[in-house]
Amino acid sequence: MRHVTFERLTWVCFEWCLFDSSAVAFFRLNIKRQHCGNMLPTDGFMCFPGQTWEKVLSKVKKAVVFMDDRCSESLHWNGGAALLFEAGARNIKQFSSFEAGGQNEPKAVFVVSTVLKGRTADIIKDIISLSHFQYCVVFTTVPHSIHLLANNVTTELEGNPVFEQFEEKLCEWMGDMNYTAEVMHVPVVFAPLTQQLHLLPAFSDLFPLLEVDLEAINEKRPEKRRFGSLMDVDMHSLPPELQIQIKSLASALNALFEFISTREESYSVGPISRLIAGELASHPQAKNRRKSAPNKASIVFIDRSLDLTGVV
Repeated sequence: MRHVTFERLTWVCFEWCLFDSSAVAFFRLNIKRQHCGNMLPTDGFMCFPGQTWEKVLSKVKKAVVFMDDRCSESLHWNGGAALLFEAGARNIKQFSSFEAGGQNEPKAVFVVSTVLKGRTADIIKDIISLSHFQYCVVFTTVPHSIHLLANNVTTELEGNPVFEQFEEKLCEWMGDMNYTAEVMHVPVVFAPLTQQLHLLPAFSDLFPLLEVDLEAINEKRPEKRRFGSLMDVDMHSLPPELQIQIKSLASALNALFEFISTREESYSVGPISRLIAGELASHPQAKNRRKSAPNKASIVFIDRSLDLTGVV
């Protein structure tokens, strides 16, 4: 057996900027082009986004697919609607309370980029209530561990209790506890525009912290414990929604590096980038990956706050 290894990846730049009038996270890859057997290092980066959709494709046969805008944007750059129809999907609809399945459509697949609670859960319930489903599958880009955080569970639990509870709700909404429901996590967050540029539509609301954010954070803290600058802000002081976004992003990045068997060295420029890099460094699965991954990469996180300013 012949073993081959990648050459060291030069760097992976992860930036926050204004793109098409909105905040979008994106990868810019700068990787040495050297053959590794029949594969280039860039192939792993290009294959991963499409690979994340495989689990979804395995469940869409004869199903009506409901998908939110962010996941739809990712799908657009990974083969588009044709990918789902080729896998056997009957129809694709917007993730909205005003949509529903037809009389002869007993199976539904939901693909969402949010935690399965609040408005997201309400929309799923509305769609099911207006339909005649007997089999529902829900995919979320948010890992189960972060669902625990969103439900104020601080201890590690065996299995996926939050997902299992949501499966019971799905059966309840379908009107029969003997119907079939599945809930699972898939990191369908990457939109590969080119080999060297990946967008992450699921994190379009994540933007560098500004001074006005520091003021809002300090308002909720005792005077003696207020932060002097944005670089002093820690994860636990952030709003829960922002914590969930950062942790979800770190989880998606870890999944990418695990797919390409790479251990990273992280560098950051700016307060929000420092928090993301720190979260990736402390990710439980990342620690195990770094011990055995044969490849190396440097990842640079950059807060591009100056994009808010005009040219002088």
